[in-house]
Amino acid sequence: MFSSDLQQKIDSLKELRSEISLGNVKFSSPLLLAPMSMICSAPYRLLMEELGAGGTVSELVSCHGILHGNKKTRKMLSIDPREKNVGIQLFGEDASSMSEAAIVAQEFGPKFIDINMGCPVKKVVTKGAGSALLKEPKKLGRFLREIKKAIDIPLTIKIRTGWDTDSTNADEIIKIAHEEGIEFVAVHGRTRAQGYSGLAKWDYLEKLAQNSSIPIIGNGDLHHPILVKKRLGVTNCQALMLGRGPLRDPFIFLKSFDKNDKIAFYPKDYLEVILTLKKLLEEYHQAEYAKTVLIQLRKFILWFSSGFSGASKFRELLFKSGDIQETLNLCEDFFLSLGDVQKRINFDSPFMTSGHG
Repeated sequence: MFSSDLQQKIDSLKELRSEISLGNVKFSSPLLLAPMSMICSAPYRLLMEELGAGGTVSELVSCHGILHGNKKTRKMLSIDPREKNVGIQLFGEDASSMSEAAIVAQEFGPKFIDINMGCPVKKVVTKGAGSALLKEPKKLGRFLREIKKAIDIPLTIKIRTGWDTDSTNADEIIKIAHEEGIEFVAVHGRTRAQGYSGLAKWDYLEKLAQNSSIPIIGNGDLHHPILVKKRLGVTNCQALMLGRGPLRDPFIFLKSFDKNDKIAFYPKDYLEVILTLKKLLEEYHQAEYAKTVLIQLRKFILWFSSGFSGASKFRELLFKSGDIQETLNLCEDFFLSLGDVQKRINFDSPFMTSGHG
């Protein structure tokens, strides 16, 4: 998939990882890719797995879209045969519909089915799905029980710490999940009311993991390999989930195990990742969807270029590019002109705060 030079760096860092088991689900590393809407389709998931993610989860998929036979929704269930550790995430408010959709999703070959109970987006929660499910924990047991009964593979959930600061109830949700045989729980360290503002409450996440009877995955603000390394060294969580961080640094899953920063990734490596993603997107969307490939590829290029010198001017040119070849020419000119410089990112600045992960 990559050149021998880049593959050698990737393989040497992959050797530093350890396989983990979360209940009956095995992953090749304790660092997992978080599900993100309109991002975590098969091409990006496969790319991240090749770049060290121990496992991935699909973008949230509507149970109603699946049952209505929506072609676009069914496409979101697609799993690349090369993906090894992937789960499909569903969202919905009705146990019966979710159960039927889970049966369909299971046929696509995921390792597990995940229920989205953390999405804060208004159009999701107003229907009673996403993080709205946290508001009525008394109904949650039957909801989970019915879905789990319908499938033959593990069922997992991803939640937030609660609806708001006055109803922080992740501990109660986790207890119910344990009683209903949920395999593991991923917890984003913010309430629904917070959205993506403020900081993830890692003290609370660590207490949850310490007291939980089932595996807990911690999620939130792990944007830099230094932060991931520190958290790996102290966490009670059995695994960590990275969302927005890999969008600016696709090598974060590897760098986080390089304790002494012995291996460096250069702009030419980022270019190679972009070219690889282009091929994967073309395979997924097929030739007749060249415009879709361009749109998808361009947004990843924008994120991957963040932090490099001259990125702002590069982005202006990128938006003016008319087709894929022109886009790739711009990428080659930009990344290869940078030599061996390292990117510098202001991690205090807002990034992707509109509801992706």
